[in-house]
Amino acid sequence: MKTNGHDATVALGGKVQGFAENDGAKGTKASGEIRLYAVPEPVMKRAHVSGMSAYEELVAEAGADHSAYWARLAREFVTWKRPFTQSLDDSEAPFFKWFEDGTLNVSYNCLDRQVERGLGDKVAILFEADDGQVSRVTYSELLARTCRLANVLRARGVKKGDRVVIYMSMSVEGVVAMQACARIGATHSVVFGGFSAQSLRDRMEGAGAVMVITADEQLRGGKQLPLKAIVDEAIALGGCDAVKDVIVYKRTGAKIAWHPSRDHWMHEATEGQPDTCEPEWVGAEHPLFLLYTSGSTGKPKGVQHSTGGYLLHAAVTTKWTFDLHDNDVFWCTADIGWVTGHTYIAYGPLAIGATQVVFEGVPTYPDAGRFWKMIQDHKVTVFYTAPTAIRSLIKAVSANDAAHPKHYDLSSLRILGSVGEPINPAAWEWYHAHVGGGRCPIVDTFWQTETGGHMITPLPGATPLLPGSCTLPFPGIAAAIVDDIGNDVPDGQGGMLVVKKPWPGMIRTIWNEDERFKDSYFPRELKGYYLAGDGAIRDEATGYFTITGRIDDVLNVSGHRMGTMEIESALVSCTELVAEAAVVGRPDETTGETICAFVVLKGPRPTGDAAKKIAAELRSWVGKEIGPIAKPKDIRFGDNLPKTRSGKIMRRLLRSIAKDEPITQDISTLENPAVLDQLMERN
Repeated sequence: MKTNGHDATVALGGKVQGFAENDGAKGTKASGEIRLYAVPEPVMKRAHVSGMSAYEELVAEAGADHSAYWARLAREFVTWKRPFTQSLDDSEAPFFKWFEDGTLNVSYNCLDRQVERGLGDKVAILFEADDGQVSRVTYSELLARTCRLANVLRARGVKKGDRVVIYMSMSVEGVVAMQACARIGATHSVVFGGFSAQSLRDRMEGAGAVMVITADEQLRGGKQLPLKAIVDEAIALGGCDAVKDVIVYKRTGAKIAWHPSRDHWMHEATEGQPDTCEPEWVGAEHPLFLLYTSGSTGKPKGVQHSTGGYLLHAAVTTKWTFDLHDNDVFWCTADIGWVTGHTYIAYGPLAIGATQVVFEGVPTYPDAGRFWKMIQDHKVTVFYTAPTAIRSLIKAVSANDAAHPKHYDLSSLRILGSVGEPINPAAWEWYHAHVGGGRCPIVDTFWQTETGGHMITPLPGATPLLPGSCTLPFPGIAAAIVDDIGNDVPDGQGGMLVVKKPWPGMIRTIWNEDERFKDSYFPRELKGYYLAGDGAIRDEATGYFTITGRIDDVLNVSGHRMGTMEIESALVSCTELVAEAAVVGRPDETTGETICAFVVLKGPRPTGDAAKKIAAELRSWVGKEIGPIAKPKDIRFGDNLPKTRSGKIMRRLLRSIAKDEPITQDISTLENPAVLDQLMERN
């Protein structure tokens, strides 16, 4: 049987299947067969991993000797100052160690190594500002800028193992700050520029930061938004006494408060510094960075990543998943405040000597054609964005045809990617047809802050595609679906997604919370498997994985993970108004999931305009406490929350109410059924 002219009888996940010819079907089953999008011949011919047989050879190699497989790749993709002699040390599981006795430097691997192999004049970063101004930075220039800032950090007393918080928008300077920390062995913790002063303070305190690198302001969508002022406010809240210096990048030149004993302009501090800086050679397990992510308990988790294993995973997945070659122009639209911006902007592309676009702005400014114009102007070949962005642009096109991708020359594109959340089949089809012109494979990547890089993803030169499915595990990732005691479930039956074997890029621990790390990711009942926290199902015919959603109380809004407890805590901290609150998620066609809050006030339950007014106040409060992305879209008021007679909130009822579904669950244990009618009222 053939698919787009190619033999489509291929092995998938250990299963051999015949596939029906792709005649425009939408990835559905027909006559017992799966309609898939075949790998385009031009992509397969030049791919680093070419064809399913090549994929299966890698999977077999990893299966035969897991640690030797990763050791081979570590020698191929990473330059070591002192070569490692042991690959995996699992003697203190789940605190796994990879390449522990090897030494290296991430900045050297990303920058010096590229210059030494003759890529000094190659463009490393093609930066487009919010206003459309474009600048190009070569590998030699990026190395020099990194060294100058690294010298400043050393001069200010920052040393190996110190933590530095970076609170910046998308910029070359943000990448330089991360690389400069890595160069001197400091552990950076990047905080998304949309987080509030309180959230920033919590992360600064949690990390024990000795320095903050920020900017006067950031530009987004034509607006100037404060950064330095929020840093000042965060420090004023207390608990950040370890912070001795604040380095400020002058982005807009706005008038800002200044503390001469603490604050330093980046351009003044780096002026006159040498363009060279000897790297700090660190052990492979040295913490490269902390990245705080939301947890179901409400307290953000400081995910700790290593140096050697993380760099390896970043480099290998960047090269294979995106099939990057020397002449590609790669563009990941993520922010460096999230893990995608770490792995697929600050580290992965630079580690393999790629040219990449870094974008300061938003996809809808000055109009919704911004992404397509940039792809056209910069001849982007590999484009990686979020389903939320795709869905919002689909909406924009329906309102304004001028924003449609068809009005732009996107012929340079050859591979598309999706990240942050599962992409629904309708958005996948639109992306494939209208952005990729029906010729570009879409790599629908599943991974997490904790995993360091891609875990389940198509490889564009090997994997036939099924809209809505992230397809097969990356070679070397032992993904499986199990029940609540760790037993494998049959294909076609949903369960919990786990990884049965450690991999180099995995989380090492939660910063200063080893027990929480074990409880969160390696619960005793799961036989030592890594628990992803997502549900999944594996197709009986293809062996393809589909992610079905979180199994804990963590929401995924526009690809950003937020704990329900964190939002609930913010609401309840408005002590003048709120007595109790519960937060759940609701599916949303644009953001994937949206936040719905159920609130009990200290005063009478408001209705009508009064309810709308208080809801607006609470949204602003949450925005101030956490950040704008955490504002509940829907706030409803009740005299109480639905509880069992033992006092437990029945969240399953709240989820049904949020979705405007009829209550079909058993409510015989509900103490106060009358509140259900109250909570069904929208404001």
